[in-house]
Amino acid sequence: MTVGLALTVGLAVLIGLSLGLLGGGGSILAVPLLVYVADLPAKEAIATSLLVVGVTSAVGVLPHARAGRIRWRTGLLFGVAGMVGAYAGGRLAVFVPAAVLLTGFAVMMLATAAAMIRGRRATGGGPAPPELPVLRVLVDGVVVGLVTGLVGAGGGFLVVPVLALLGGLPMPVAVGTSLVVIAMKSFAGLAGYLSNTSIDWSLAAMVTAAAVAGSLAGARLAGRVPEVVLRRTFGWFVVVVGVFMVVQQVPGGSALRIAALAGALGAVALLLVGRRGGRAWIPGPVRRALGRAPRADG
Repeated sequence: MTVGLALTVGLAVLIGLSLGLLGGGGSILAVPLLVYVADLPAKEAIATSLLVVGVTSAVGVLPHARAGRIRWRTGLLFGVAGMVGAYAGGRLAVFVPAAVLLTGFAVMMLATAAAMIRGRRATGGGPAPPELPVLRVLVDGVVVGLVTGLVGAGGGFLVVPVLALLGGLPMPVAVGTSLVVIAMKSFAGLAGYLSNTSIDWSLAAMVTAAAVAGSLAGARLAGRVPEVVLRRTFGWFVVVVGVFMVVQQVPGGSALRIAALAGALGAVALLLVGRRGGRAWIPGPVRRALGRAPRADG
């Protein structure tokens, strides 16, 4: 095993840890890992990430199902709609340049990281509401699935806030339900990519095995580490990787890359500390997709 391969497999544990601890973030780690450490082409990396995240999420469903933390009807409807969107996104990706896909992925990373650092809306500790409205679940599922299939992003850190904000699902239920959705639409997005993209199956198997191991470890640690500490630490890590990816996609000399770096950092600062009416602000489209919340810990 080469050093690069060993490093890729070792770091893949973080993919599973993220899914096990936070209910999302697998693709946000998987794509940069596969592109910049495993040195895969962008589209092959995205396709491989969909396989890794899909299998890891499917395994992660089991403990949540045993604990009764899954809304099956909502999850399956959202998942079916997400599969349609993800398959379409995977097919459309063949017409989009790799640099555009990676840039779009990096932008998604920065918006998601800002939402993670800022915190999501609390849903209270009461009982979960009835199953969510079918039409709304289907529409949101298609939109989130399309993003997932196209750029390999938009897993749990989009699905969980959508489920929590859509019908007020408690976070543990939203996280468990999201894993059902992530698994379904990841496999659909993978099917779309496989029509035009090949995968190194031996590498994918090793990365998936490491991610599954990390997921099981993350599930055991989840109750021992404060959620807000995990979320914000991971969020800042995602900011660093996202800014790096934005800068890497800028052609030309150092001046352009410095300008891209400044622009990316400015966008993050706007998402994090911009004010409107005395409250922290995220632009409307991003807020509606990711959810906006008051700070959870002051």
